[in-house]
Amino acid sequence: MSSAENIVVIGGGQAGAQAIQSLRLFGYEGHIALVGDETALPYQRPPLSKAYMKGEMAEDRLYFKPAAWYEDNKVETLLSQRVEKLDRSAREVRLEHGGHLPYDALIIATGSRPRALPVEGMDLKNVFDLRGLADVEHIQPKMIPGQKLVIIGAGYIGLEAAAVARQLGLDVTVLEMADRVLARVTSPVISEFYQDLHKEHGVDIRLGARLDKLKGEGGTVSHAVLAGGEEIEADMVLAGIGIVPNVELAADAGLAVKDGIIVDEDARTTDPRIFAAGDCTVRPLAHYARTGRLESVHNAIEQGKLAAAAIMDKPRPNIDCPWFWSDQYDIKLQIAGLSQGHDTVVVRGDKAAKKFAAFYLKNGRLIAVDAVNSPPEFIASKKLIMTGAVIAPDRLSDTSTSMKEIAAAAA
Repeated sequence: MSSAENIVVIGGGQAGAQAIQSLRLFGYEGHIALVGDETALPYQRPPLSKAYMKGEMAEDRLYFKPAAWYEDNKVETLLSQRVEKLDRSAREVRLEHGGHLPYDALIIATGSRPRALPVEGMDLKNVFDLRGLADVEHIQPKMIPGQKLVIIGAGYIGLEAAAVARQLGLDVTVLEMADRVLARVTSPVISEFYQDLHKEHGVDIRLGARLDKLKGEGGTVSHAVLAGGEEIEADMVLAGIGIVPNVELAADAGLAVKDGIIVDEDARTTDPRIFAAGDCTVRPLAHYARTGRLESVHNAIEQGKLAAAAIMDKPRPNIDCPWFWSDQYDIKLQIAGLSQGHDTVVVRGDKAAKKFAAFYLKNGRLIAVDAVNSPPEFIASKKLIMTGAVIAPDRLSDTSTSMKEIAAAAA
């Protein structure tokens, strides 16, 4: 594959940008074409619901590389372009508005899209998703003190947006169908902490709340109506009910797909010339003996590097422990590992001081940590998770023993 003359990357997110940078770092000198359906060059998405939405980050700081970098590195950027079809037999990518791109190797980094609200009124004005730069550009001018914002879904995106909105002076109501926030991704310990945190900042969190429909006046949303009939006034509604991987191109081309494009340890699909990276993939989870889909910066960066290395016949880069983060108010949550399937939760530190960690164990082995304003616990746990360390719960909870000492003893 290192002799490939043409490489096409579909998708202008973190995974696609990383794959291109890695290809050039690995010495690839052939033609690279980047096809993106947005008007912007590849940019960071995590700040969209945090610093950028709050106005603390300039747009130019979002971009991974400036336009000059792509020119200097001879990367053809085809923006505002959609791929209509992958023709595997002809080895070409067909563009929606005509034209085609031949490839010797192809990287699919199509990411994901917000799950649509399945209710009446979702098409009213001032009902938004939060996934891309254009979404924030529509939302930001409406983030005015005193405006009433209703957020559907209490996942990370919803809670991060709630934090920003409260700091900007909006009245915020969060509607969550589950019996706790972050129910899909963390334990009751962390859920309770974030529920209390948002209530402290004046967010009205409604648990077990099922949205029935959105009502409007003059074509603009005015109320969120719950299943029981209660109407909540809304100047703006933000949907944060999860994402859907963009797998349609791969599926139509006959590649293996199941809740994501199925790839191996090198990010290679069932076609040896086609790779996939980022949110759109289902990959082997090296430290968990199973496969899964990861929605994270770490995953996009890692798979971008893996695809580039495989194409260039380079050694496989190291596989890191999955990691994530979330910023809400003055709280930084750092997550290492995957907590699904744990049988024990150990809390270390002081929840009241907003500085603690929740460790997740399975059969005595550390599999994940949620570290709240606790970088040492996060850093040490990444290493311990990757080595499959077995640690006694009372040792983890004992703050008189440093994480460095715990990590050293487990080595």
